[in-house]
Amino acid sequence: MFVAYWKRELPVVGFLPFPLLNNLDRDVKPSREQPGEVDNISSLFNPTLPMVNNQQIKLNQINLTYQEWPPKSGCQPVLMLHGMADNSLVWLKLGDFLASQNPTYHLVAPDLRGHGNSSKPETGYFCQDYFTDLENLYQYFNWEKAHIIAHSWSAKLACLWATKYPHRCQSLVLVDPFFINSMPSIFKLTFPILYKVLPFLKLMQSFSNYEEAEKLAKGLKQFQGWTSWQEEIFKYGMEKKADGSWSSKFIKPARNEIFEDVMGEKGLTKKLDLPSLLVLPEAGLNRTSWQIKPYRDYLVNLQIAKVPGNHWAFIVEPDTFNQTIADFLASFS
Repeated sequence: MFVAYWKRELPVVGFLPFPLLNNLDRDVKPSREQPGEVDNISSLFNPTLPMVNNQQIKLNQINLTYQEWPPKSGCQPVLMLHGMADNSLVWLKLGDFLASQNPTYHLVAPDLRGHGNSSKPETGYFCQDYFTDLENLYQYFNWEKAHIIAHSWSAKLACLWATKYPHRCQSLVLVDPFFINSMPSIFKLTFPILYKVLPFLKLMQSFSNYEEAEKLAKGLKQFQGWTSWQEEIFKYGMEKKADGSWSSKFIKPARNEIFEDVMGEKGLTKKLDLPSLLVLPEAGLNRTSWQIKPYRDYLVNLQIAKVPGNHWAFIVEPDTFNQTIADFLASFS
């Protein structure tokens, strides 16, 4: 049982030389901000899922929503970071499972800025912006270091964070990272095309009604099987706009700056002696030896685990995935 505080599929892109795509420090003291109204959204969820309460924390000028599974004793911080255009609900089953396995885990899954119910400024989606948010979260929870579990784009962000602030990381769990190397600057010219063809960004388009958006979502790989939980992930990530149309809560400025900044940087540039787990889904993005090579080269204490499922294995094949993560974290108990 937990207390939760709220607050893609990749196509064949033949013209890009990336098998990945073909495969698919500010001193700020955070404070809690109690919203004027807390929505009880438990009715959206399958009754077997836990109650979810909406709250936020204010980090400088940014409000971050998050889910939290508080520890029953002791404290082993675990920070779970979702991928681009996703939201914190993707970690519900993993959070529940880990909390049931070890009462000392303090599990937190935020909606990263630009996503979900967190703030969406017009700009501020560069690496250092996300690093500032992470540092403020650490201060808020009084954490010295944490286990980091990160998926896709945020797995690359986690590598950059760990390289710059290794003292903040107890371990790294990288779930099918999105292109750990840097994209050549010339390929920025292709970004507008990518924005249109990458299916995990397709929910950013404008839909005339909710049903139209849901129909498209049911065909995306992250919602394969369309369970009640997957439906709630989708619902939480969508919103009705002022003109009556529906679209993703993930905003274009975030998409644009993430691609420009994070994708333009190399995720691993020096050796890290952190216990690390690279999780590779059978139908994920990283399937070739050259894609795996940077992790072997730079992560000195690396384990590799293969799990069933696609890029979103923790959603479509959660049982094996959850046990894999639990086994890795248990080695630190």
